[in-house]
Amino acid sequence: MTKRVDTSRPADLDEYIAGFEDERKQDFLRRLRALSHTAAPNAEEGLKWGNPAYSLDTILFAFDGCSKHANFVFTPSTREAFADRLSEFDTGKGSIKLYCDREIPTDLLAQMIAHRIREFEVDGVKWM
Repeated sequence: MTKRVDTSRPADLDEYIAGFEDERKQDFLRRLRALSHTAAPNAEEGLKWGNPAYSLDTILFAFDGCSKHANFVFTPSTREAFADRLSEFDTGKGSIKLYCDREIPTDLLAQMIAHRIREFEVDGVKWM
């Protein structure tokens, strides 16, 4: 798997995905995109800092493609709420590393997205 071959800033998510030369990586990112649309149908899709992000009045979550993985990024509080279910993943402050040669944990990510939406709408938790 390779990094993005086009290093210019993409205009939209289609261009972002097309910038990866490896078809498997493109497919992986398309599946993350589809999951994002399904789990957060009212969120606005866009690019923040050159990476896919989904927002209501604030960023809810984002993801980015790397050479052999993608990072799915939430607020630290969302990641922490699921800490007991993330022991098999490499995680960061609010991120989960998803390897392209493994299954996407769609149920877990969908639950995390739902939590993040509630966290914003009910508790008023903004992006970091």
